[in-house]
Amino acid sequence: MDLDFRTLPRMDRYKLLVSSIVPRPIALVTTLSKEGVVNAAPFSFFNAVSAEPPLVVLGLEVTDYAPRKDTGDNIRDTGEFVVSLVSEEIAPQMNLCAMDFPADEDELAETGLTPMPSTVVKAPWIKESPVSFECKRMATMEVGTGNRVVVGEVVYMHIADQFVDQEKMYVDAPAMKLIGRMHGRGWYVRTADAFDMPRIAYADWAAERDKKRGA
Repeated sequence: MDLDFRTLPRMDRYKLLVSSIVPRPIALVTTLSKEGVVNAAPFSFFNAVSAEPPLVVLGLEVTDYAPRKDTGDNIRDTGEFVVSLVSEEIAPQMNLCAMDFPADEDELAETGLTPMPSTVVKAPWIKESPVSFECKRMATMEVGTGNRVVVGEVVYMHIADQFVDQEKMYVDAPAMKLIGRMHGRGWYVRTADAFDMPRIAYADWAAERDKKRGA
C-alpha cells in the first residue's frame, strides 16, 4: 500500500505515524507558569537530536482529543523546562499526568510524584524518575495549526547513583527499566528485552566479504 500524506486527513496521518514509529521514549516534562504553578505532562514526540550541543526536541501537538497543553505556554513564557524519563515504576503516575488537569492544579502533587529543586532552571525535576534533564529553550517552531516543535539545550542532568558509573560515565540503561510509547492511545513497551549488535567497521566487513568471494 502506498499512502500520500499530502492528501490524507490529519487524523489518518497521525495514526499511521504513531503506530509505525515505535517505540518512542516518553518525556515527562515539568514546567513552571508565570504564576509559579508547576505543570507536568508526558510527551512521546520526543528524543535527543544532538550531542554537541546537547539537544532534545519536543513535539507539542494539538489534536481533537488532546487540546493545547500548558507546557508549551510555560516554555514560551519562561524559556525553561525539565525532561524526566519514565520508568515502569512511575508509569501509572505518568498516565495520570496525561489527564486534562486545570491550569492551576499541580499534577505532581495530585499524582504523588516528588518535585526536587533544579540547579539551573526554576522548574523542578522528579525524584522518582531514574534520570532528568534540565533544559533551556534554544528554538521554537510554530508548525501546522497550533502545533509547536521545541528544541531545548540540556544544561544539567540528574541521575540516580545506582544507574551510573561515575568514573567511566557508563549508564546502566537496562537497570533503569524505562518504558516506551507504542501504537494506539494506551499501548507501551518495556525496554528489558534488548539484544547486542555492535557496529561493524567497513574494513572488517570488506575483508570478510572478500574472503567469502575468494579474493
